[in-house]
Amino acid sequence: MYLPETVGAGCAFLDYDNDGWMDIYLVNSGPCDFYTPSRPLRNALYRNNRDGTFTDVTEKAGVPGSAYGMGVAVGDYDADGLPDMFVTQYPRSILYRNNGDGTFSDVTEKAGVACLGWATSAVWFDYDNDGRLDLFVCRFVDFSKAKNIYCGYGPANKRWYCKPNVYTPMPCWLFHNNGNGTFTDVSSESGIAKSLAKGWGVVAADINNDGWMDLFVGNDTVPNFLFANRGKGRFEEIGGLAGIAYSNFGLARSGMGVDAADYDQDGWIDLAVTNVDHESSSLYHNSKDESFTDAALKTGIASATRLLSGWGLKFFDFDNDGNLDLLMCNGHPDTMVEQRLQEVNYKEPMLLFRNTGAGFENVSAQSGAIFSRSLAARGLALGDFDNDGIVDVLAAANDGPPVLLRNRSSRQNHWLGVRLIGKTANVDAIGAKLTYQAGELRRHVFKVGGGSYLSAHDPRIVLGLGPNAKLDWLEVKWPNPSGRTERFTGLPVDRYITIVEGQGGWK
Repeated sequence: MYLPETVGAGCAFLDYDNDGWMDIYLVNSGPCDFYTPSRPLRNALYRNNRDGTFTDVTEKAGVPGSAYGMGVAVGDYDADGLPDMFVTQYPRSILYRNNGDGTFSDVTEKAGVACLGWATSAVWFDYDNDGRLDLFVCRFVDFSKAKNIYCGYGPANKRWYCKPNVYTPMPCWLFHNNGNGTFTDVSSESGIAKSLAKGWGVVAADINNDGWMDLFVGNDTVPNFLFANRGKGRFEEIGGLAGIAYSNFGLARSGMGVDAADYDQDGWIDLAVTNVDHESSSLYHNSKDESFTDAALKTGIASATRLLSGWGLKFFDFDNDGNLDLLMCNGHPDTMVEQRLQEVNYKEPMLLFRNTGAGFENVSAQSGAIFSRSLAARGLALGDFDNDGIVDVLAAANDGPPVLLRNRSSRQNHWLGVRLIGKTANVDAIGAKLTYQAGELRRHVFKVGGGSYLSAHDPRIVLGLGPNAKLDWLEVKWPNPSGRTERFTGLPVDRYITIVEGQGGWK
């Protein structure tokens, strides 16, 4: 039993052909030193047919993957208006450049981002505020078939999937975008490589409102990382000081998926991380001084997740009432767990927590049949695949088909969907802040980079307006190096618009 077998895979929503409809990419396992498939395996790219169905275009597009697949990060790294894909794999990752004609090219060698080793989640973000998207890649442990460890259980010493504490942690990667199709590995000089990781999830967000994008990394059996961006290309790892590295008992947990959002609208970004059974997931409230307090207990999230093992999670406004809710997918990493532990299952249900404005309420039971169905879920992506303004969900599962969930809630609430295109700021506008007013409802949303587990999301932001049929105004604060704020009035509702930085209008 080899550890990579039980931890994948990721998935993504992306509009690869720029037709305004979200397509789907699914990551699969593949050939490597410990696995030779009996028949060829590949990843899958599905084009959205705009009628609720999809067509497999993987072969034409040329994005099958080339090794044991893990996850995917989507970003327009060359700022040509087309989303590119970085697919994390063991033992070598791959960068697919979008050619704009329905095909992609493997540019890994030219770009210099092969990431030899076991790569997991990745995120595109602009760490040095030069307006170009850089790439951070989580690395898990020092692993190969030759280094595989036998983990036995019980009198018969039956083999089971090892806890990662028996493997050696490894540094993550940070690549600087040189602006010419190549990247420079700056892991060492940036300070990233000083911290040895067993990294699963990553999200890029400005946690201290200083205008520089920071990184929150979920680690498995070693402390979580919070890389505070100090400018001038340097990061400081402050997870311990910030209170997000360990449990309340001072123990490193099994951090899997992560996300970041200002769920309570106080102007400061909060963090969330999923953990395995008997550890509970965490909801870290920002104390506004580079420290956090875990609010999972008082919100009921801790008790709801105590016996579950979480992977992908994401903040989003599922019912368009203007409050950011929280979705988690679950499933135990060990196929034999039911032989070892009572009350814990290998397949587990998803969870949905509704933000009431005064806390979180577990509304899973009344949110559809999927929440009573058990899955070996892993990656989780958000995207509005039918363009009705109500954000849908894609979950990847181990040894089973993915789950595509059409969101049928919030028909009575209004919304505005916004696609941001940066010019001086990075083209994907990672780090932007959108503030809006609709009647008595005033809200803001930060556009973070990445989040969840091994997965990538619809780049459009859906603003929930509640019952308000009119949007009074919208302000967009573009990320550095732009930093400009633009205000828009007379905007429509219940449709998608595109705002290009500096053009003073929308389309």
